[in-house]
Amino acid sequence: QVQLVESGGGLVQPGGSLRLSCAASGFTFSFYAMTWVRQAPGKGLEWISGITNGDGITTYADSVKGRFTISRDNAKNTVYLQMNSLKPEDTAGYYCNAKWQGSSLVVSRNYWGQGTQVTVSS
Repeated sequence: QVQLVESGGGLVQPGGSLRLSCAASGFTFSFYAMTWVRQAPGKGLEWISGITNGDGITTYADSVKGRFTISRDNAKNTVYLQMNSLKPEDTAGYYCNAKWQGSSLVVSRNYWGQGTQVTVSS
């Protein structure tokens, strides 16, 4: 059974910090690139960060660059998102995504977690 379970969300004041976790099971985690995506109420999905499965290269959306840090621990099958200097506009459901693309480019796999809510408010 494939599972991605996000945790760590909650209510935080502007300027505060949260650390999200995404625990994976049911697939070979180390083979997958991992991303974090968020969706604010009434808005579409926004990609915010990714980390490769190979060299662990990280990328960030401009909206979170310098404030968020993505990391992974393959031994724990977990990807993290450290969120600092949170702003009200960061309020959203945060989702973990795992993606694998076969070298042949014919087969791909894409898994999603259930999400965890982050609310930034005074």
